[in-house]
Amino acid sequence: MSAVAASAAVLDHQLPEDVDNSVDDVVAVLPALYVPEACQWLSTTAGRVALEGYSWLQAVHWVAGSGLYKPRRYRSHGPRSFGPTTVRVAQELAQLFPCRPGIEYLVRRTGLSERTVEYHLGMLREAGLLAYVVRGTRIRGEAAQASEFARMIPPEFDVALGIRTLLRDDTAPEYTRAPCGIAEVGRELMATLARKAARKVRKTRSKKASKAGSKAAVKGARKGAEQGPVTGVSGEVRCTPMQGGTSAGSSAGGTYSPPENKLANGEAKSPTPKKSTKRAGGRRKPTKVGRRFQLARELIQELDWLRGCAVPRVAWVARDVADAGWTVTDVLAWLHLRGEVTKVRRGSGLLAVLLAHAENVLDTPAKRAAAIEQWRGAQEAARRHRIEQVRARTERYDGDWTGPTSYRVQQEVAAAFAKVREVANGGRAALTDHQDVVSAAEPLPAGLGVQGLADDEIVQTRNDARQRLMMGDTSPITLAVHTLGREEAEQLYGPALVRRGLQIAHGARSTLMTYGRR
Repeated sequence: MSAVAASAAVLDHQLPEDVDNSVDDVVAVLPALYVPEACQWLSTTAGRVALEGYSWLQAVHWVAGSGLYKPRRYRSHGPRSFGPTTVRVAQELAQLFPCRPGIEYLVRRTGLSERTVEYHLGMLREAGLLAYVVRGTRIRGEAAQASEFARMIPPEFDVALGIRTLLRDDTAPEYTRAPCGIAEVGRELMATLARKAARKVRKTRSKKASKAGSKAAVKGARKGAEQGPVTGVSGEVRCTPMQGGTSAGSSAGGTYSPPENKLANGEAKSPTPKKSTKRAGGRRKPTKVGRRFQLARELIQELDWLRGCAVPRVAWVARDVADAGWTVTDVLAWLHLRGEVTKVRRGSGLLAVLLAHAENVLDTPAKRAAAIEQWRGAQEAARRHRIEQVRARTERYDGDWTGPTSYRVQQEVAAAFAKVREVANGGRAALTDHQDVVSAAEPLPAGLGVQGLADDEIVQTRNDARQRLMMGDTSPITLAVHTLGREEAEQLYGPALVRRGLQIAHGARSTLMTYGRR
């Protein structure tokens, strides 16, 4: 069908002379409908947004009846024409606000296959009836995001029916144009499209099913004519296969249950309703393979070292625990029992090693529940530890007291705090080695001590040197040896403490010893 013939088929009559000549000329040479992929977005479309689904369905029926869009002109596969199936998909889209349909939703609502739904959505976009607002995404390991569409009315529809549009705001985009009038020649066609948009297009029955239904109706009529007049069944006595009996006063004939061979072949329906395998949300219960993939996706989301692994491989690795009924919480509790992971080279391989024979160890729900409780207790303890660290750091840096800037003074302050905490916990703050404890074996000088120091001052000096020696600081002892000499230093600090400090100082200059690292 040419463009002129398509226009005549839609309008079914010529435009009068009093209509604008520009509209007449455009309608006479109406081009074929096709929107390239680059113009199928809301920002690049030439059409206008439909105000509601009813007016959009009028444009859909116009495109379906015009024949201006033929899919086989632009692709070698898929549907051959813009027909009733496309209109059925459009009816489902007209009821959505916002228009964000998922492929699974349209498959469930229309009964079509996934590929067929994708074909007809592409046809609606190519005909200028849909435009992308947000295009859906499919990322491995994450849920697929549905595309959001804007219901559009192509400019060819406005030209064919003589619809005048107006842009109420000059700063608004062109697709926000609103209709403000229609030519007289297009009113009759608009009324016809309105009646079509109000009707519900349903799935067409196949010719084979129609012939079988007509034959059954004719056969039933003949059988009823042979049996004579039929009387109604009273409301008191029912004649149904569920009761297993018939009414004695009814001449309609007894009902019977179909034989088992017909039930097995699917030619007749069983009187007893079958239990549905679907959930309330419309999805079926997952199978064994479905549970494996579901557990794999949840593990990839929960464990950082599994990010980037393929879902099928993780599902194969976790097949044994998934078949045993484990959940992602059970797996996390088991991994906690096996130990924490610090360095991972191949996540799926490590998971295979950690899950080996796990279903045999935690083979009962009670054992798995105990493992979960232990895992949650460890998480709570780690959380409390982090809170204490943050609180201590906040008190240290946000308090009124300002810490020293010198590194050596910071060491002394840290040693003092450590000593206070050790004393509060019931420990000993000094060294336990008998060589480092001031004892009677090393008597202090009588009266005034070394260089005029009193006994208590010498004890305080030795304790300070011992505290610094515990922190790795040997400067007081080495400074005393270099300035006063070995003998005077031993009188001040004691032979054992001087010998220990010189050993540490000598080891610090050696390449075989390292301080401050582990």
